[in-house]
Amino acid sequence: RGATHDQPEMGIHEWSYKNDYAPLKRVAMPHADKAQALRNLKVEVELGYDDQLAFKEAERCLNCDVQTVFSAPLCIECDACMDICPVDCINFLPNDAEPVLREALRVPARNKTQDIYVSDALKTGRIMAKDEDVCLHCGLCAERCPTGAWDMQKFMFVEAQAAQTCLTHHNAYLR
Repeated sequence: RGATHDQPEMGIHEWSYKNDYAPLKRVAMPHADKAQALRNLKVEVELGYDDQLAFKEAERCLNCDVQTVFSAPLCIECDACMDICPVDCINFLPNDAEPVLREALRVPARNKTQDIYVSDALKTGRIMAKDEDVCLHCGLCAERCPTGAWDMQKFMFVEAQAAQTCLTHHNAYLR
């Protein structure tokens, strides 16, 4: 619908400095009192963070706009990426139906609305499965991979805009 996904490859120096993983818990968004919100539908339910909470929540941020991209033909299944992943979201498994894969992951995928990434078949016939809901995008897998099967790519969503000349031409055509 007029959108493109530009994913330039990133050099190691562009992203490697941001992978210092700290297992900080998500700070819950403060909410308005339930009774007050139900009495007045114009009340803002999510109150937002104050400066201190916002800073604490921002400390958790790694590289949400940087995606891990896996290339199955380059993978030698050495498990180095599995070993270094701080949240155990990378798995090498026999291919199976999605419900079976979800339960076989080292950290079972419970969020049914989030797809798990399943690679093409590897040389042994297994697949690499990754729960994107758990992945931190820290890039440690890409740093550790000896073959470059993992790559970090910056995701930029660019929505096409109609220029004034297009609109003028379109309106003239409709007359």
